[in-house]
Amino acid sequence: MTASLKIVSWNINSVRFRIEIVEKFLRESAPDILCLQETKVIDQDFPTAAFRALGYRHIVLHGQRMHHGVAILSKVPLVEDDRFDWQANREARHVGVRLDSGMRIENVYVPAGGDVPDREANPKFGQKLDFLERMTRWSESLAVPTLLVGDLNIAPLEADVWSHKQLLNVVSHTPIEVAALDRLKASNSWVDLGRHFFPAPARLHTWWSYRSADWTVNDRGRRLDHMWATADVAAKARRHHVYEECRSWLKPSDHVPIMTEFDI
Repeated sequence: MTASLKIVSWNINSVRFRIEIVEKFLRESAPDILCLQETKVIDQDFPTAAFRALGYRHIVLHGQRMHHGVAILSKVPLVEDDRFDWQANREARHVGVRLDSGMRIENVYVPAGGDVPDREANPKFGQKLDFLERMTRWSESLAVPTLLVGDLNIAPLEADVWSHKQLLNVVSHTPIEVAALDRLKASNSWVDLGRHFFPAPARLHTWWSYRSADWTVNDRGRRLDHMWATADVAAKARRHHVYEECRSWLKPSDHVPIMTEFDI
């Protein structure tokens, strides 16, 4: 018998501040596994009780006070594998788990990279590129079925931003970042599930700045959140969805959840 497995990724931008909309989302959409980025809380202060009450009893955390932080909350059993330090400074930006099926889920929060797309003038931009290079080295030797999810902080395609021309020199869409992400993608059999189900030039945004009083007016979005699967996992993917409506909820994150449903 074939069953479905729904996996969601969401940069929540402080899980404690936005726990009400997380609970609302889980009640309405009921994913099997929720991967969060930018939780902004140490592990002992994570609101685990709220998740357990909704059936997410398998919880793996990698937190940090006030910054970064990733978590995986699941209704199905998880085995914790790794917390890779791709930032090389012990920031909490990755957690990886394995399912009973053998499939791995790698949840990552790539650095934003600052405001200036120049390694010499802006060390944060160099850290971002180095982070991606370390991920690429890891990916090259990866030999197990894997789903990579998270806020990659890069919108690689022209159709992934509201204006390719105006954002060419804006961090998250610069040619040097896109090239680094392309090298990561080419380092294994990765399938970009968002674009697999919604090929370019279809609109597929996941992030809208807080600077706009009404994000819907200009719709100046970017696709910063991704789900990539190795070919064996991608073959089981059946549906992908972006929950844009969450951007209009009370106290929203500037990111919205993305979901892929798999046959298992």
